[in-house]
Amino acid sequence: MYGSSPKPRRFGPSWVEAERRRLGSRSAEQRQLTYDIAVLDEYAPWRDWIDEQLSLLPDKDADALAGRLWLDKDFWTVLFELATGAYLRQSGFDVAYERALGRFTPDWTALTPRGEPLFVIEVHTDNPPPEMFAQMRNWHGLVERIKQIPVPVVLMLAPSQTGPVPPPDARTAKRIASELRSKLLSMLWPSPPEFTACGYTFHVQGDPRRGGRIMDSPLGLRTCFVPPTSRAGMVSAQRLLDNVEEKVAKYKVLANEHGLPLAVAAGSHKFTGVTLDTVDLALSGSPAPVINIQFDASDPWIHVPTEFKLKPVEPWPMPADLAALFWVDHAFPFPLTARPNPVARRPLPPFHT
Repeated sequence: MYGSSPKPRRFGPSWVEAERRRLGSRSAEQRQLTYDIAVLDEYAPWRDWIDEQLSLLPDKDADALAGRLWLDKDFWTVLFELATGAYLRQSGFDVAYERALGRFTPDWTALTPRGEPLFVIEVHTDNPPPEMFAQMRNWHGLVERIKQIPVPVVLMLAPSQTGPVPPPDARTAKRIASELRSKLLSMLWPSPPEFTACGYTFHVQGDPRRGGRIMDSPLGLRTCFVPPTSRAGMVSAQRLLDNVEEKVAKYKVLANEHGLPLAVAAGSHKFTGVTLDTVDLALSGSPAPVINIQFDASDPWIHVPTEFKLKPVEPWPMPADLAALFWVDHAFPFPLTARPNPVARRPLPPFHT
């Protein structure tokens, strides 16, 4: 049962309350995007699970992972590493985290009952560009400021024809909210309702289910701004698979020296849009051209004009030194799905999950 470890809880109720006191009064752009996962009651099972996984590691390793956990750039990396260890234990293996094997320290080593290496697994996280996190924090900061306007409407940015719309800095966001407040509280609305503030153009959204009448805000008597996601664009597993190949090229030396099967567990930050289906398509290929693009209704810009050369999707050839590719899901409790390599030089032993 999660939370039953005799070790002290790291992220229990007292820690959550301390985080709320420490960060709750900060503006949204000054907090990590992981703040909600750290403090909201709905994510308590996540924190229980993290506590349980950390309790199974040596204190030094647990301290290092806990210190990185709540950083935007590291959160999913730490979570995927913990999920891989949990999967191996559930499969009946004894495991060691970052145990040195010669000059290498693979993320996980599965052990025989006698403590000897059986196979190794490296973990890779496909993360979005680092600047995306700052962009999303800044947009969220504007959301929180606009939320204080007592007019029950929904706002989105006007479409852009020139490129991605950059989020405002904190000072500009304050000015935007002030100008919008004055204009929204005015009785002189343009038709159709559109407002410009600090160079940003906002549309008041209509509700097609009500004949185009102005949409009610889901926030009650406050203004709801639905910002760009900062995620719009092409979705592809290619970057992830390129990095898997780099992992294999590096760690096959270890595998060859010790005669051990090598696997890679890969997961993707949900902002990238890459899923198991995306990876499976790359592994199997497709006789028909496939183009995946992710965007939300709030995205004013999706992609630069591109001329696509439509052609079949060629299957990704697994390197012979890769025994299996595991997909780590980012939905709680972060299950793994195995994709064994049928032509692996050293296959993995049977798993019992």
